[in-house]
Amino acid sequence: MALWVTLLCTLIASLLGGLYLLGAFRRQRPNEPPLDKGTIPWVGYLLDFRKDSSEFLKRMQRKHGDIFTVLIGGHYFTFVMDPFCFGAIVKESRSKLDFRTFASKLVLQVFGYKPIEANHSIIHASSTKHLMGDGLTVMTQATMENFQKLMLFNLSPGEEKRVWQEDSLFHYCYNIVFRAGYLALYGTEPHQGADNKEKSNEQDRIHSNEVFHEFRKYDRLFPRLAYAVLPPKDKIEAERLKRLFWSILSVKKSWQKDNISGWISDQNHLLAENGVPEYMRDRFMFMLLWASQGNTGPTAFWLLFYLMKHPEAMKAVKEEVDKVARENGQEVKPGSPPINITRDMLNQTPILDSAVEETLRLVAAPILVRAVLQDTSLKTSSGTEYTLRKGDRLALFPHISVQMNPEIHPEPHEFRYDRFVNPDGTKKDFYKNGKRLKYFNMPWGAGVSICPGRFFATAEIKLFVFLMLSHYDLELVNREEEIPAIDVSRWGFGTMQPVRDVRFRYRLRF
Repeated sequence: MALWVTLLCTLIASLLGGLYLLGAFRRQRPNEPPLDKGTIPWVGYLLDFRKDSSEFLKRMQRKHGDIFTVLIGGHYFTFVMDPFCFGAIVKESRSKLDFRTFASKLVLQVFGYKPIEANHSIIHASSTKHLMGDGLTVMTQATMENFQKLMLFNLSPGEEKRVWQEDSLFHYCYNIVFRAGYLALYGTEPHQGADNKEKSNEQDRIHSNEVFHEFRKYDRLFPRLAYAVLPPKDKIEAERLKRLFWSILSVKKSWQKDNISGWISDQNHLLAENGVPEYMRDRFMFMLLWASQGNTGPTAFWLLFYLMKHPEAMKAVKEEVDKVARENGQEVKPGSPPINITRDMLNQTPILDSAVEETLRLVAAPILVRAVLQDTSLKTSSGTEYTLRKGDRLALFPHISVQMNPEIHPEPHEFRYDRFVNPDGTKKDFYKNGKRLKYFNMPWGAGVSICPGRFFATAEIKLFVFLMLSHYDLELVNREEEIPAIDVSRWGFGTMQPVRDVRFRYRLRF
């Protein structure tokens, strides 16, 4: 009899322990945000969140207000949708809210790279040196030269060159922008003497196109890889692609390249100094490739698409681009060399800047996550004070809370190329409930986790569009083309991608 009692008690204890681990006994404490665990223990709202994160969060916001805690796959996430709270969150000390905990698990899963403690400081220092200020001037020139190598190498005068060429816009933009950035960052084929330069350039064109082709395969798998829901066949393919990129971007192969950026070489050197083995540095280089080139091409697609859909926007941006070129002693005309755009020229384009910002407002949708390391107080704009529970995760989704908020951006679904610029070229301020907002557009994140390469990424997008508008007439094949739907599986990972491509045509302007 005693044996049966012991077994029964053990069974009950195991059952209760299992239910505890599944979150069945979690209750909302005083001063905590509304709690919604869903109906399935441990799973919670995982399926709803994965199916369409944006629609799920809108539903939760309507149900609970601007702050709520939900159970997603065994983790409790507190989403904060009040933009006036963002400042306190991004400034909170790492001892309370830490973004590295979540990020470290993600990069290990999707890139095979295990971060070290010094990683954040290494990336920040290198990015400050090479992707901002004078370093950005050097990188802009290198990227400019690679755009010319890919886009303008076969330009020559003549009527036969002015025929319309047709292509798929998303593929075209992603392909060209990715390859120019890749060559500018990771180096080009070496050559000796002028005779071999064109051969090396041709090798760069072939090699970068092959790299892009493989990168797109990986990029399509990325969301499900991040959620760890790849079916067996795709999981095998993802592992193959990882190994391929570890090889392509390996430290050993980089020694054979010319013109490797200081951003890449410095980080490799600093990681080596910190004892990171070579094989792990190869994986780090793959992480940098996706981080630097995974969103710029898709953003360039949306920007060109919106400009072609809105003739008044296209006219305003094209006039500005032509004006800046002329004022800097350059003009695209028959027989002239390709235009050379400098960083100074990119700093003279407030209308283009606004169009880029507006595009990012519409299509950039990162989810910013922090691990709650100790109970933390958070005060909302209404004056209500909540306690964030240790062990939970805090998340911001600016695409809903600020970027598509009609109180901040009237008619938020409309593309307004001049939304972010005043008539005198200065930047606009934005308000909610009459109070000025600091965070009204957050495509790059914010605080200590803000994208360190944002200035280079913006320069890359602007260079591409500047070149396209300077050298080509552009139009959609179908002038009544509908805006393509977005791939909802990519919510949270940066710039959204379309579910289908769009046909466009282009021809030389002169």
